[in-house]
Amino acid sequence: MILIIAFLPVGEWLILPLEKRFPANAALPLNVDGIIVLGGAMDPVTSAAWMQPELNDSADRLTSFQYLARLYPEAQLIFTGGSGSLVDQQYKEADAVQSLFNQMGLQDRAILLESESRNTFENARNSKQLVSPRDGEEWILITSAFHMPRSVGIFCAQNWPVHPYPVDHYARRDNLMRIDFSFAHNLRVLRTAMREWVGLLAYRTTGRSTQLLPDIYTYCAASARTDN
Repeated sequence: MILIIAFLPVGEWLILPLEKRFPANAALPLNVDGIIVLGGAMDPVTSAAWMQPELNDSADRLTSFQYLARLYPEAQLIFTGGSGSLVDQQYKEADAVQSLFNQMGLQDRAILLESESRNTFENARNSKQLVSPRDGEEWILITSAFHMPRSVGIFCAQNWPVHPYPVDHYARRDNLMRIDFSFAHNLRVLRTAMREWVGLLAYRTTGRSTQLLPDIYTYCAASARTDN
């Protein structure tokens, strides 16, 4: 098993079906009311220790947030992310990210920072309570591609249709049959994929998501997007 993980991208085989549910670089609406980015791209504990923003492998979420914020200068911006830690609840990602947004040139934008959420369900619920979106509004959701199906299902369960904007892809979809030695990387991707599949099952079973595996054709806003 160790040799298989070391030489074959098993994790990418498991994560690719999740990353393909919503297309990258999808067409965006002409007008957007708001943009939501889910936390998970910053380490708030390390950021506090060094007193500067410390990002992780999901930094694409924040760079894409910056890009879309500039593309839609009138859109309401939301960053939602508290702490999923059981022991470091005093370190909130939303508290740490403000200095990064200032460095990214967003200091003049009114960004709502939601800091109490501990998971994706609370990201959606708490953000909705902040802005009370109305029917017909156009909102873009940014998160990692593998995490987008579960996130969309959760937002749909909150009766909040969004435009998925997946980033931070793991799978090299054009080269999945390669053999190379990369044990640490392969193990990390495998762990991420397995955790997300378990999360999908758990959220669907508990009713926190409307579907097990929503995609661009079947999720709650699919018919409206097609009609437009």
